[in-house]
Amino acid sequence: MIVLGLTGSIGMGKSTTAEMFAEAGVPVHDSDEAVHRLYAGKAAPLVEAAFPGTTAGGSVDRAKLGARVLGDTAALKKLEAIIHPLVRADADAFLARHRNAGESIAVLDIPLLFETGGRGRVDKVVVVTAPAEVQRQRVLARPGMSEEKLASILAKQVPDAEKRRRADFVIDTGEGMDAARAAVAAIIAELAGKPGN
Repeated sequence: MIVLGLTGSIGMGKSTTAEMFAEAGVPVHDSDEAVHRLYAGKAAPLVEAAFPGTTAGGSVDRAKLGARVLGDTAALKKLEAIIHPLVRADADAFLARHRNAGESIAVLDIPLLFETGGRGRVDKVVVVTAPAEVQRQRVLARPGMSEEKLASILAKQVPDAEKRRRADFVIDTGEGMDAARAAVAAIIAELAGKPGN
């Protein structure tokens, strides 16, 4: 089974592209969705132990947790040390399930694939990109987003040009949905023709 890592900077259209892979019948593991699930389950007591008062009713209260860790590098690292291994274990179980089911391709949607050293976990990398102005417009349209927040997020991410350079495949969502869908289909067709690649 070929494990495809899907990544891209904020506002590039990665989530939409992940949906296109899923619509084409490729199993997709969404790291962000896994975090939500873990926050409502096995991560909650661990987060509460590390950051007392940040859970309610057995689930992590994201607003309270955010208030405790955002802007605090040490607290963020402490949180990541709890969450990252749980998300990785969740992804590993997902891959094992689909490998056992005989799937030929599976996607790991990892927002910070390069930033977290995730390249070694996947066989090929798809980077989703868009022109900088398109990215800026998409992100600034999100509730609660500002130029300062965007600049701060981008400063923590590997630059788009570097991601594209390190990718096996690049999908430009700035060219529209049909072009992105066609690019997804082309990647699936190419990989399906190369078993064990």
